[in-house]
Amino acid sequence: QVHLAESGGGLVQAGGSLRLSCAASGRTFSDYHMGWFRQAPGKEREAVSCINSRGTSTYSADSVKGRFTISRDNGKNTVFLQMNSLKPEDTAVYYCGATRYWPMSTRADQYDYWGQGTQVTVSS
Repeated sequence: QVHLAESGGGLVQAGGSLRLSCAASGRTFSDYHMGWFRQAPGKEREAVSCINSRGTSTYSADSVKGRFTISRDNGKNTVFLQMNSLKPEDTAVYYCGATRYWPMSTRADQYDYWGQGTQVTVSS
């Protein structure tokens, strides 16, 4: 079992920045590939950024490329999402997920564990 807890969400004006954190506990964090997803009201959960277990490979959706950066610290069992130049369309609940066998997966159904989510609201 892996327990994930997101933090760092909030209300920010367009153009601003936020840094999300996802702290993991339970099984060996470095065994898991991690992903950040988001879900806006009435929409499906979509992949934002992913990182492999060692932190040597990342993926970012086209909609956030150049603005968001995913990273991880295996010594602190934490994955981060630095979000810059935020836009109103980035407004959503952001979730981190952990998958043992699917590095860089953008499919939510391939993730084994999820956090409770953190709300990000970007005002125009």
